[in-house]
Amino acid sequence: MNGEAGAGDPAPRHLPGHIAAALARAGEAADSAGQPWAGRDLTGDGNPLHRFDADDGAPDARVESALAALASRGTEEAVHEALATARVFVPVVASLAEGGIGPHGFAEDKEADMALVTLSAPDGRKALPVFTSVGRLEAWHREARPVAVYAARAALSAVSEGAELLVLDPGAETTFVLRRPAVWALAQQRPWTPSYRDETLVPLVADAIEGTPAVRSARLEPGKGVVSRDAGGRILNGGGPGPELRIVLELAPGLPAEAVRGIVTELNNRLAGSKRFAEAVDSIEISLRTGGD
Repeated sequence: MNGEAGAGDPAPRHLPGHIAAALARAGEAADSAGQPWAGRDLTGDGNPLHRFDADDGAPDARVESALAALASRGTEEAVHEALATARVFVPVVASLAEGGIGPHGFAEDKEADMALVTLSAPDGRKALPVFTSVGRLEAWHREARPVAVYAARAALSAVSEGAELLVLDPGAETTFVLRRPAVWALAQQRPWTPSYRDETLVPLVADAIEGTPAVRSARLEPGKGVVSRDAGGRILNGGGPGPELRIVLELAPGLPAEAVRGIVTELNNRLAGSKRFAEAVDSIEISLRTGGD
């Protein structure tokens, strides 16, 4: 997902009056993932959420540092950790509601509502754009109104809107995509480990290939969709929309194509049946290798 995609014709998601309505699920007993809200603390230094009276609209220093480090030894986890306590800006746009005929038979003026802006990712999934600064939001959409919220609240909004991705600073020098597991972890204020570094997934994959003698081994590594590029073309160690996890299978030599397809299909079916794997992994790619005798 790049800046040009964000600068297109974003589709507004209509809300009843204000962006707070997009966060209505926060008042329910549990979020969209079934996790209870009880016990979570989304406030900061006595400030109610999305109230930042003295905010100058500048980027959060920790987030900026974590994003800049991606060009060297930085990690996606560090960006996620910095966002956990950061303020971001969500763009909303004015949208005219339908007018009507008043009680005296005269046409009434249309009322203005606010609409939450969403995007479509390259794979068709819904994404919520958020911005680290007012300046970056205004450069992307001059008519959008910046609404300051904690990043955790923006993630809650994404979940309630059915958006699986958060796109940080679309159109800016550096654009970073948080994939679904990272968005859910941010919304629930939990630490997040990318699937390609999650050692708890290794035995799940081992169980999935058990009983398939044609598969000699399997290993996990970052998928080709993890890395991204900044506007200048530099490769960044994260922030891509996916696929995020590559499963490398070493197969016995001489297998016919039909047998290989059957192995891949069976592996996908077994992994899809694992709740833990489904929660931890946003998207996968399978790479096949043929080992010697």
